[in-house]
Amino acid sequence: MKRLNFAVLIIVLMLFSKFVSAQQNNSISQTQVKSVASVDLKRYAGKWFEIARYPNKFQKDCVGNTTAEYTLKSADKIEVLNSCVVKNGTIEKAKGEGKIADKVSNAKLEVRFAPGFLSFLNAVWGDYWIIDLDSNYQYAAVGDPKREYLWILSRQPEMNDATYQNILRRIEVMGFNPGKLVKTPQGVEIIKGAVIQKQ
Repeated sequence: MKRLNFAVLIIVLMLFSKFVSAQQNNSISQTQVKSVASVDLKRYAGKWFEIARYPNKFQKDCVGNTTAEYTLKSADKIEVLNSCVVKNGTIEKAKGEGKIADKVSNAKLEVRFAPGFLSFLNAVWGDYWIIDLDSNYQYAAVGDPKREYLWILSRQPEMNDATYQNILRRIEVMGFNPGKLVKTPQGVEIIKGAVIQKQ
């Protein structure tokens, strides 16, 4: 009898655990990723320093000094120039194009780094949503609706911790995991193959 009671207890606990897990997953999936209400692309243009990012295959060789520069080419197109220092000490650059996907807010863009002749393919375009933005355009958070990508950007190479933590709290509400973010070193040099942080 005791074994039967114990087995029933285990089953009940397993079912309860699955229920809680399902509820948590539903809660995250129901939390929508939202872009900011409005972006002035002229103010957004210019150079941004990467403060942190979700690890991704596009930047796997970057060891520091990662920046993104946006140049407004027309009312609904921007040029994107990403750069970073790689392990051998050289600067790697990638030029791409962005187009406005939501012309009401200008906060949802699609970006591609594939050659121009492939631009007709939907697969070469990636979502670039501005999900957090300082009123003075001094910092921003960029993500995508599937929460696969996330970047924290700043106009300065460094961001004070209070500002950073406030951004993390806001993006966590949208279902992003701050624990996945990796800080980006700025002001680094490669000396004899070693990454040296400038003081």
